[in-house]
Amino acid sequence: MKAYIFPGQGAQFAGMGKELFEKYSLAREMFSSADKILGFNLSAIMFTGSDEDLRQTKVTQPAIFLHSVITAGILGNEFKPEMVAGHSLGEFSALVASNTLSFEDGLRLVFARAMAMQKACEAEPSTMAAILGMDDNIAEDVLKSIDEIVVPANYNSPGQLVISGSIKGIEIACEKLKEAGARRALPLKVGGAFHSPLMEPARIELAAAIQKTDFHKPVCPIYQNVNAKAVSDPRLIKQNLVAQLTSPVRWTQTVQNMISDGATTFIEVGPGNVLQGLVKKINSTVETQSAFV
Repeated sequence: MKAYIFPGQGAQFAGMGKELFEKYSLAREMFSSADKILGFNLSAIMFTGSDEDLRQTKVTQPAIFLHSVITAGILGNEFKPEMVAGHSLGEFSALVASNTLSFEDGLRLVFARAMAMQKACEAEPSTMAAILGMDDNIAEDVLKSIDEIVVPANYNSPGQLVISGSIKGIEIACEKLKEAGARRALPLKVGGAFHSPLMEPARIELAAAIQKTDFHKPVCPIYQNVNAKAVSDPRLIKQNLVAQLTSPVRWTQTVQNMISDGATTFIEVGPGNVLQGLVKKINSTVETQSAFV
């Protein structure tokens, strides 16, 4: 069984999407539509912008989303998903690919999410760090002992956990986790504490936008970040999508559940191949590939 997976923030690269634009008329139409919906020339930033330009949250999130949904569209009749999942932002791409959201509504929600998150980051400086070589349970216990906001944000694969919180909380956590046996604790260059309680203002703002948007029953189950389980009820999909901003991305559990439910091949749809690497770390026996081989 084929599982289609969609990347999140961090998969961007300078020049992303230019090859698709030059090669496919569908891509040209969708880039043009996106520029009009957003009210700025996203395609130009994607094609010619610097890495720094692409790191702006208001650019990064719609850029990755756009690249992913265009890729799914180009696959055409070959794209017959039996299950889908997306990492953080990628969940929106998965919802469009599974016909739960229209492309236009998905893009508007992604941009609203990006702007709300940016606002929350500016209101309270915060950050994230990658913790490598430590059991999740041990890391969780260490974090609970810290008298600052610092929580698990991304369960990426066994031995790879991203934490999120206040700047002071992350500094303390990195030291304590290394003392407790973590192989490495690396602060990340991000705008804020994604998937933590510090995103609560953004969650409230995004919830209002999601409630006004039409969601349809997906053509296949979507495994959502919040609970790592297959969901097909549009009402539950909305609830989980709202909760995602302040809850951890349970990617390890998501991949494990998809495999238990019959996934044998994971196809990454969008820029980069980060998710393929994570899937292999979670279970080395399954096949992984990019959408275009």
